[in-house]
This record gives sequence, C-alpha cells and structure tokens, in this order.
Amino acid sequence: MLVLRYLASFYHYVNYEVSDPRVNDWFLMKTPWPGAAILGLYLMFVLKWGPKWMENRKPFQIDTIIKYYNLIQVVLCAFLFVEGFRLGYLRGYSFLCQPVDYSPTEIPIAIARRCYYYFLVKVLDLLDTIFFVLRKKQNQVSFLHVYHHTGMVMLVWSGVKWFPGGHGVFMGFINSFVHVVMYAYYFLTSANPKYKNNLWWKKYITQLQIIQFGMIFLQWFVLLFQPNCTFPKWPLFVILPQNLFMFCLFLDFYYQAYIKKKPPTVAARRSAELQQNGIHKSDSNGKAMNGDYNGKLANGADCTKRNSSKEVSVTS
Repeated sequence: MLVLRYLASFYHYVNYEVSDPRVNDWFLMKTPWPGAAILGLYLMFVLKWGPKWMENRKPFQIDTIIKYYNLIQVVLCAFLFVEGFRLGYLRGYSFLCQPVDYSPTEIPIAIARRCYYYFLVKVLDLLDTIFFVLRKKQNQVSFLHVYHHTGMVMLVWSGVKWFPGGHGVFMGFINSFVHVVMYAYYFLTSANPKYKNNLWWKKYITQLQIIQFGMIFLQWFVLLFQPNCTFPKWPLFVILPQNLFMFCLFLDFYYQAYIKKKPPTVAARRSAELQQNGIHKSDSNGKAMNGDYNGKLANGADCTKRNSSKEVSVTS
C-alpha cells in the first residue's frame, strides 16, 4: 500500500508539479495515457491485427492518398524548419547551451507551440507504417522502422511536457529538414512511379539521416561540459543512448543496403533494362539481346525465332 501511495505521489509530482503548465491544456498533453493508448493501438495494428486482417485481402489501392500525405508532410516539415530559424536561431539561440524560457510571453509560447506541432507531426508519421500494412508490404515493417516511430512519439511528447524549447529545439529543427528531403523523395515517386528507380539521391537520404543522429548526439553531448547551463541534464541519460542506438541502426541499414549488397554486373543490368522494355533473353547464344532479328525489334514488330527446337516469342 505504501508503494502505491509513493507511486501516485511521484506520478502527480512529475506530471503536474514539474511539467510546463503552459502545455497541460493542449490536446494529448495533460497526461501520458492518451498518447500511450495511441501507441498501443498502433503497435497492435501494425504487428498483429493489420497483417491478420489483410492476410486474405488484396492490397489497398491508396496511391492518391499517399501522394497527398507525402505532400502535406513536406509542407508541415518545411514550416517547422523555417519557424525554428525564425523564432530560435535567428534570435540568438545557442547550439551549445540554450535554457528553456518558461515565461508566458509571445515568443516563448510560440516556440512551445512549434514544439507541440512537431509532436503532432510525429503522431502523423505513424501513418507511414499503417500504409505499409494496408498495401501488404509487411517486409517494410522492420524493427528499425517501428522502433524509430514509436520512440519519437514518446521522446517528443516528453520534451513538450517538460521543456518545450531551449536546447531540445535543435533535434526537431534538423529532423524537420531531413523529413522535407525524405518526403519530397516519397512524393516524387508516388506522383510518378517511373522516378522510383531513377532518383539518384535515394541513398543520400539515408546518409543524411545518419548525419542527423550524429549531430543530435554531439549537440546534447556538449551539455556534459556546460556546468553552468541551466538546461536540465537528466534528459541526457535518455537522449544520448537513444541517438547512439539509432545512429548504429541506420548505419547498419546503410551498410546492408548499399555497401554489402553487390552491384549488378554489366550483363545483369543490360538484361534488366531489356526486360523492362519488354524484351526477354531466352536464347543461350544471346542473339535476342543483341537485337539479331533483322532489325524487326527496332521497328516494334512481333518476331518469332526458332533455336534448338525451341520457339521464342519476343514482343517489343
């Protein structure tokens, strides 16, 4: 019984006494339970309910929804990035030590609201995984993806609850820039699928994400050497390990996807290009790939060639 009283007292102290009273009346901010419920439903859907529900269904055709979703993300993240400049770093925000201004005046409240909007965008990000499930792309619902989205909602809610502004603004500032680039790529590929394999900057988005986690880690790490900085030090014990972990996860993903994976040979690339154009290599002597049909392939005609008693139909 004594333990329950202590826990209740601690919860009241943390949730009401030391939190920022300016944010308590904002949606999802009064207590952690609504946000926890959203994350609980999210995890159950993307890991259990959704795949089971989609098991015998065809993938949903939601390309138009995804296209506009990506565009909305670009606009929202660009707004947050610009506001970080306008309200923070153009007004002398420090990258080394920036305390939170809890005063109920115009600029501090505006900064707190931008931090809150950033939290809402992280909740909106959960739709990424839901779209994967509805399109039956469960292979993309990886540990890295789910862990990152879940952790960001929890981390940013905590930041808004206790220190909406100050040193923590940098994380949302740089992350918003990365998401502008990332969702711009997603928008281009969803608007026109032909860009999906032709946009050269895909792997550089992952590089940008890795750099982002490294910069955030260093920006928080310097607080250890700022004894006179009034920004609270306890978040370091959460944010530093979290960002180091994410840095390692994204680095491993990049290694597996772009370094360890061997590039295709010249012949394999040529074969893939021909197959995309409707030309299939079926002869061991490679004449189909060399276009040895008396010029008929170039003219777009249907051709039939016999080789070793096998009939091969090729349509340009």
